[in-house]
Amino acid sequence: VFPGVRQAQWLTKTKLVEGLPPAVQGIVDNPALGLQELEERAKHVVSHARLWDTAEVAPRREKYCPVLFENLIHICRLMSGKYPSLSKRMLARNFRIAATWERESILLQVRGLSGILMNSMTPIPPVASKEEILATKEHVLETFYPIAPTIDLQEVNVYKELNDTGQCFRDGYPYSHPHTLFFLESASVRTDRFRPEQLRAKMLMFAFGNALAKAKVLHGNDPKVLEQPIVVQSVGTDGQLFQFMVFQLNTTDLVSNDGVKNLVWIDSDQNLYERAQCVPEVKKGVVMKPAGISGFQPDTFKKFLALYLHGTV
Repeated sequence: VFPGVRQAQWLTKTKLVEGLPPAVQGIVDNPALGLQELEERAKHVVSHARLWDTAEVAPRREKYCPVLFENLIHICRLMSGKYPSLSKRMLARNFRIAATWERESILLQVRGLSGILMNSMTPIPPVASKEEILATKEHVLETFYPIAPTIDLQEVNVYKELNDTGQCFRDGYPYSHPHTLFFLESASVRTDRFRPEQLRAKMLMFAFGNALAKAKVLHGNDPKVLEQPIVVQSVGTDGQLFQFMVFQLNTTDLVSNDGVKNLVWIDSDQNLYERAQCVPEVKKGVVMKPAGISGFQPDTFKKFLALYLHGTV
């Protein structure tokens, strides 16, 4: 159970910054990159996923959400003509992660299926400067007293402290850097899906888990402030509403609340479009709502694309 981002912040010793970091927002806002040229294609992709790629009158979310994701990734890959290093990426599916750390006197572990992970040959550069990282020392983490910050977490006996990065970061694997995690909340039944706040907490825990596992591969298990912070991004969607996240692991010294904190930037609840009308709504012979996609939001698409391009552009 992931009750929320505030709890995830405490568990991962992380300071939250609202919105996208300047490095990513700069890609969204840069007209020279020509992202707007792909807007029509993105609109077409939404129509394809919601209206055409089905024999049903109204396709179910478990069908259109993955179709939409695959098609958006395909648009992103078109940019590799302009930026050849984008071809040095790999998507890992059904990817498992395990990372263990100590927080105050509690041994914690994040593990399980970690969404779809895009790996890269090169890491994303740090998005916060040395000064911004040092400034996090002043940040006071929220406590939940008298409630334990580990409330709702599953308690298990740990016989082995696992730090497993799956197959993705093994020695010699060329795509050895975690870049972006994608979480598809595609269950058709609403109660089976994570609510947006829960999804953001899950995204934070797994971005942190991937960054921590990578840090331990690079630097061993000794807790320390990292000379070169590790950045892992995360995107979550139910096929319409998007959550965007950039996480920066600044420290693996997680036991106490003092010192340098990690950082996360979150851009919440961004609709890609307002509505998909599969069949026209007709009243008394008058079309009240025509079939089609309405309220397409090009900025949400550009943010998806900007996270993909981040670290290359």
